Amino acid sequence: MAGVMEPAGLGPEGAKERSVKHDSGIETAEEATEPAEADINELCKDMFTKMSTYLSGELTATSEDYKLLEKMNKLTCLKYMEMKDIAINISRNLKDLNQNYASLQPHLDQIDQIEEQVAALELAAYKLDAYSKKLEAKFKKLEKR
Repeated sequence: MAGVMEPAGLGPEGAKERSVKHDSGIETAEEATEPAEADINELCKDMFTKMSTYLSGELTATSEDYKLLEKMNKLTCLKYMEMKDIAINISRNLKDLNQNYASLQPHLDQIDQIEEQVAALELAAYKLDAYSKKLEAKFKKLEKR
C-alpha cells in the first residue's frame, strides 16, 4: 500500500499506529493489530537464550583467562623455586670452595717460600757459574805462561 509508514523491523501487523494518506492530503492514524502473543514470547525466549549463550561465552572466556594466569603463576613460582635451589647450591659450593682454599693457604704459602728460595738458589748458581768461568779463564791464562 503506497504511503504506509512502518517501523523498522516490524511487519504491518507489528505497528501500533500507522499513518495513511488520504486523497485530500490529510494523514489519519489507524490502530494496527498487535502481533500474536506467541510470536512475542518466542522472540523473548530466543533473545534470552542467545543472551544467555553470549554471557556464558564471555564468562567462560574470562574464567579461562584466569585459569591461564593461574597456571602461568604456578609455573613461574616453580621456576623461581628451582632458581632458589640452584642459588642455594651455588652458595653452599662457594662456601666449600672458600673453606678448601683456606685449608690450602698454608701449603700455598709454603710453595711461595720454596719458589723464592729456588729463585735465590738459581741466582746463586748463575753467579757461581760466572765466577767459575772467570776462574777457568784465569787458570788457562796462567797455564799458558
